[in-house]
Parts: sequence; structure tokens; C-alpha cells
Amino acid sequence: MGTRDDMLPILKKLRLSGLLDTLDLRTQEAVEGNLSNDEFLLRLLTDEVERREAKQLDLRLRRARFDHAKTIDDFDFQFNPSVPRAKVTDLATCLFVERREVVCLIGPTGTGKSHLAQALGHRACMAGHKVLYTSAHQMFRQLRAARADRSFDRCLLKFTGPDLLVIDDLGLRSLRDQEPEDLYEIIRHRYERGAMVITSNRSVPEWYPLFGDELLASAAMDRLMHHSHVVELDGHSYRNPPAQRAAAS
Repeated sequence: MGTRDDMLPILKKLRLSGLLDTLDLRTQEAVEGNLSNDEFLLRLLTDEVERREAKQLDLRLRRARFDHAKTIDDFDFQFNPSVPRAKVTDLATCLFVERREVVCLIGPTGTGKSHLAQALGHRACMAGHKVLYTSAHQMFRQLRAARADRSFDRCLLKFTGPDLLVIDDLGLRSLRDQEPEDLYEIIRHRYERGAMVITSNRSVPEWYPLFGDELLASAAMDRLMHHSHVVELDGHSYRNPPAQRAAAS
């Protein structure tokens, strides 16, 4: 057995077996560049740190359950110049996540709300935060099913636990049964404890009637708006741009 074979069980025990992926390359660099032992070790350990960070990022992205891989760089600000680019860029720093604030993306269908919501979630994952993306319909459906099998508290924790919760298409349809109470509970649990990004076709004043109860709406919206950034998107739909509408008419 050679030295490399002797190293393998030791590296596995130390959970450093990934070092073998770049060991040959770094050894060659050390020989050809006449690197010091310290420099050789630094480069090798840096490889391991980068490998682990990439693995953790991939895990956070998979657990976030985004519908699509959307990023800020992919967003076409030229299509709808009314989109406040400076504000979006500021939010992309993810300071709002650290401050446990709320971002409300408001606007008509097709103006890029879901893209920006998932892009902000992607940035949060890159910054090391735990993120969960869900449509409002899917979230309420899961909570309703959890009540049926008596796992509601565990299911609620799924939506209150992450550093950032992204809720897409809130208010696309009226809330019914216990959905207003469920939404209030999520808002109450996350208030000043976790950040949220919420997209909606409805303006913020139109959110109040969704709760069906003035007192419940006031309690929920007071918390939701206390530390909030409201970003209004307007303009043409990406899915049906003016040229396509003109051709269809």
C-alpha cells in the first residue's frame, strides 16, 4: 500500500476524504511552483472549504423547493422600466432577512413577482440562510391536510422555522374555512423572528378583507406591515408582451 492508500481511512475518519479530489493537482502545483508546505496546505484546505460550502448551498437550494432556478441576474429590468431596480438591488443584499423584515411584491400577473421572489430566496440561500418557497395555495392545502391527521403543529413549524419564507400568489383566491386563522398564525409566529417575501396581485389594502374578520385582519396586518418593504411592479406581462397581443388581435 502507498501513502495515498494509508491516508484514505484517516481522511474518512476526519471527514476530509474530499481532499483527495484535488490532492494530485495541488501536489503538482507545489512541485512546479516550489510552494512552501504552508502554502500547499492552505490551498488544499481552501479546496475543502469551498467543496463543503458548495455542498451546503446545494442542500439549501433543494430544501427551499423553488419552482424554477431564478436569479436577480436573470431578471430583465429593461422589459418593464417601472420596476424599481435600485430597491430590488438593495433587497438582494439580504439585509432584510437578517433584520427579519417583510417584502411585499405587488403587481399584475406576469410582471415578474414570482421571479423576483425566488431570486431573493436564491440570494438568501447563497448568504447561508434557510429558505422555504411555497405558493399560498400549496401552503394552505398542506396545513388543511395536517389538521386532518393531527400533525398541524409540526406542519406549522415547517412554515415558521426557516430564516426566510417565500409565499407566492397570496390572495389569488379568497381565503376560506380556517385559512385566515392559519395565515394569522404564520404571521404571528414569524413576526420579528423570521423574514418573509410575499407576492400578490392585490394591493396591500385589499389584503385586509381576505381575513374575513376586521379584528383578525388588523392584528395580522399590523404585524405584517410593521417592518415591511412594499415593492410595486407594473407594466407589461412577460408572458404576453405587447407585440404578441397586437399580433393576436
